[in-house]
Amino acid sequence: MEYRQLGRSGLRVSVLTLGTMTFGGRGGFRAVGATDVDGARRQVDMCLDAGVNLIDTADVYSDGVSEEITGEVVRGRRDSLLLSTKVRMSMGEGPNDAGLSRQHIISGCEASLRRLGTDHIDIYHVHEWDGQTRLEETLSALNSLVSSGKVRYLAASNYTGWQLMKALALADSLGLERFAAQQIYYSLEARDAEFELVPLSVDQGVGILVWSPLAGGLVSGKYRRGASPSGETRQLSGERNEPPVRDQEKLYDTIEVLVGVAEAHNASPAQVALAWLLGRPAVTSLIIGARTDEQLADNLGGADLTLTVDERAALDKVSAPDLIYPHWHQLNTAADRLSPADLTLLGPHLAD
Repeated sequence: MEYRQLGRSGLRVSVLTLGTMTFGGRGGFRAVGATDVDGARRQVDMCLDAGVNLIDTADVYSDGVSEEITGEVVRGRRDSLLLSTKVRMSMGEGPNDAGLSRQHIISGCEASLRRLGTDHIDIYHVHEWDGQTRLEETLSALNSLVSSGKVRYLAASNYTGWQLMKALALADSLGLERFAAQQIYYSLEARDAEFELVPLSVDQGVGILVWSPLAGGLVSGKYRRGASPSGETRQLSGERNEPPVRDQEKLYDTIEVLVGVAEAHNASPAQVALAWLLGRPAVTSLIIGARTDEQLADNLGGADLTLTVDERAALDKVSAPDLIYPHWHQLNTAADRLSPADLTLLGPHLAD
């Protein structure tokens, strides 16, 4: 297992992270999975044996049950792994049971610590943007958690480029702990993050943790043009909108290339999709979660797969997003003065 530094921090994280959204199966999360304590313990054992050192959860997953199960299965081996969890989503019906106010952040952290059965959280994420709470209040509350030792590192999730840059600039100007990482959706099916979030990470030294690197299974190989398995078409039919599929034909074209590369390596398409992401700029770790032990074992194999330059180029080309403004304009008029961050998006177009 390879370990990468999380942004500019000194923390080293395995390139694969165990996601726990499937733990618990309460409420709407039952549709994702319902892994119990015994199943969770098996999956954690598999990951630790493979060298994974980070487990990612969130307070909102199954209304806290995911954190409780995670705490149960890491008991007695907490010092050998890192824990990541999140705050922001609604955890009750009260007016202060959601958001990124000082009240909700501190009470949410304390509740997560109790459920996880630990005295500290290694990476604490703000799970989503809160446009109604001053960033100064949010960042000050997070900084106090770091100062108290309850949290080691901070991260954002699902921010836009301007929101994250504003938070980083404000933290720097006030002398507060800045976000070491961002957790984002990024996959061969959807490369939206390359317009702003990936260049920002390169420029600002922010590590990228990727959620749903297989696009909810869309690039696992089970979806094929004219041959999607029975009962597995909800995402493509529009019954599920996370992640959304905007261009179904392009998705099928990408899967065809993906399957061809997988066959050349005697690997699964899922492993190839993970290996491709691990070669993208600023990516630190991919969060993998699985309904079954077999799926998890297959995903773990993605960390050991090396793609050729030509294979990467083929996957890049078939899945490349069309440039939006102002990126196409900068490609035409600013190509003489592009930074390394700019080149993460525009570099391949210059080579065409």
